Amino acid sequence: MNPLMETLKIHDQLPQFSNLKGVDGKSYGRETFKNASYLLIVFSCNHCPYVKAYEDRIIKFVNEYKEKGLATLYINSNEDKNYPEDSFEEMVIRAKEKNFPFPYVRDEDQSVAKSFGATHTPEFFLFDKERKLRYHGRFDDNWREPENVMRHYLKEALDALIEGADVPEPEVHSIGCTIKWLH
Repeated sequence: MNPLMETLKIHDQLPQFSNLKGVDGKSYGRETFKNASYLLIVFSCNHCPYVKAYEDRIIKFVNEYKEKGLATLYINSNEDKNYPEDSFEEMVIRAKEKNFPFPYVRDEDQSVAKSFGATHTPEFFLFDKERKLRYHGRFDDNWREPENVMRHYLKEALDALIEGADVPEPEVHSIGCTIKWLH
């Protein structure tokens, strides 16, 4: 990670970003989601075993909360020279295979990941209606065994926001593969 890069802090404003190329051929940016009550930004990729282990849970979660005002953006910031599985072409294939219910975009120059201070895949940033960061971290407490999850950190955070309550645990250290930076 770039030592000059700072991770967003709870209550920080959503960074500005635009023109991220989606696998659906559209371009996405901060303004794309201006009408959503909540915005979930997920830094992800194709090759990481943590991402693969969480994908079905994330899809189910997003489908469940879409009707409650959640918009989701999946961002792949990994360099793809050494990780060809993370290329845009492979992203298109993965999104179709998994039938992603959210836009999957490429952060080619890694500027978006840097503006968030993202370090891992998957890494979750949940914003409220005012686009202030309210939760940052991991999805839940057991990436390998969904049946043994004890804490659903992201779900607890979003449920609290929907109820107008404070997020019980606004930051939980992310786990996963590190973002593969350009050199």
